Amino acid sequence: MAYVRLFSGDLKAGDKIRFIGAEAESEIVEVGYFSPMMQKTNRLSEGEIGYVVTGLKRLEYCKVGDTVVRIQEARHNNQKITNKQTSNSKFNYFDLALEGYKEVKPMVFAGIFCKEGSEYARLRESLEKLKLADAALMYEPESSSALGFGFRCGFLGLLHLEIVQERLHREYGIDLIVTVPSVAYRVKTQKTNNKKQEEDGFTVIHSPQELPDAGQIVEVEEPWVKADVVGPKKFLGAMMQLVQDKRGMHKNTEYFTEDSVILHFEIPLGSILVDFYDKLKSATKGYATLNYEFLEYRAADVQRMDILVAEEPVEALATIVYKDQAHEVGKKIVHSLKELLPRQMFEVKLQAALNYQDHGKNKGGKIIASAKIPAMRKDVTAKLYGGDVTRKRKLLEKQKKCKKKMKSMGKVDIPTEAFMAVLKR
Repeated sequence: MAYVRLFSGDLKAGDKIRFIGAEAESEIVEVGYFSPMMQKTNRLSEGEIGYVVTGLKRLEYCKVGDTVVRIQEARHNNQKITNKQTSNSKFNYFDLALEGYKEVKPMVFAGIFCKEGSEYARLRESLEKLKLADAALMYEPESSSALGFGFRCGFLGLLHLEIVQERLHREYGIDLIVTVPSVAYRVKTQKTNNKKQEEDGFTVIHSPQELPDAGQIVEVEEPWVKADVVGPKKFLGAMMQLVQDKRGMHKNTEYFTEDSVILHFEIPLGSILVDFYDKLKSATKGYATLNYEFLEYRAADVQRMDILVAEEPVEALATIVYKDQAHEVGKKIVHSLKELLPRQMFEVKLQAALNYQDHGKNKGGKIIASAKIPAMRKDVTAKLYGGDVTRKRKLLEKQKKCKKKMKSMGKVDIPTEAFMAVLKR
């Protein structure tokens, strides 16, 4: 069912129509208007606003802003005006499309997982139902070694992400884990036979796991946005400092009242996704507001950073960082894990590595931060009383050998609380 405004002609039940942007055709089942409830009518005429029951079976064909034309009338009018079309020639409907339509593309990507792995089927069904009312939502299956099975979702922005998360929780009763939002990067590699490459040789990636090895990368581009911050004049210095800390480029400042200013700047989209808005509210005591729109892709000096727990990489904790901030970010994550992970019966080594490669036994990468979680120690000598000291030493050596064996075979399970705390660094 599509809500329409007629600019010319009329529509009635039985007419064959075409959606120009989606390139889909169907037959009208019913038309009507709002009074204010939906009221069925025989036809909708030029200048009227109403609804059309299209008969389409897939919602993605009916997109907001698209142009709907009646097939026979469009062919007849075009032939009558130009006198160049023949019945056997291919008709170009795009000449009839109204101006202003632009297909929306997701700008923010985040992983959505269930707290309980058994609810994966419910999550899939809920997303399918939510998609019926939200055509801008995009999702595809994804698996994580830490969180299990879930979906990689694309959103129009942070507000869109929060709305979808809240609706899934309230309407469908699913407890969710949402990973830190990331953006789509464009990567140009030395290989040119990639099917996903665009005409300019770039490949779009949506997660750190898709980033190729450093030796294959020629260039990486990240999305930039044009942002506006409206806030009190007395907090101008704090707002500008925050923008500079997030790699923003100040353009100009407008003073539209005595006490309020608008700060115009350009900034990487990835810099404002996680905690920029919260810091902006804190710096201005809650008075500032933020608005942004996509600008362009620009070159970025970034690389993937992997987190190793017990010398095993955790894919869900991999992230794309700037090279000059890699050490600071890696140190924060490692120390957060050290505080949050439960102690094991063996020593657990935590590491942050750049350019990490795992090819069987040939593992390598530049370690930029590390920490150790000490093992839990049981007093195996408590039952001893008197006797030779060699008895105590024998038990301690036996304990040491067992812990060494556990270290080589043991696996550390990362609890959800620790995972989320690390992502919210």
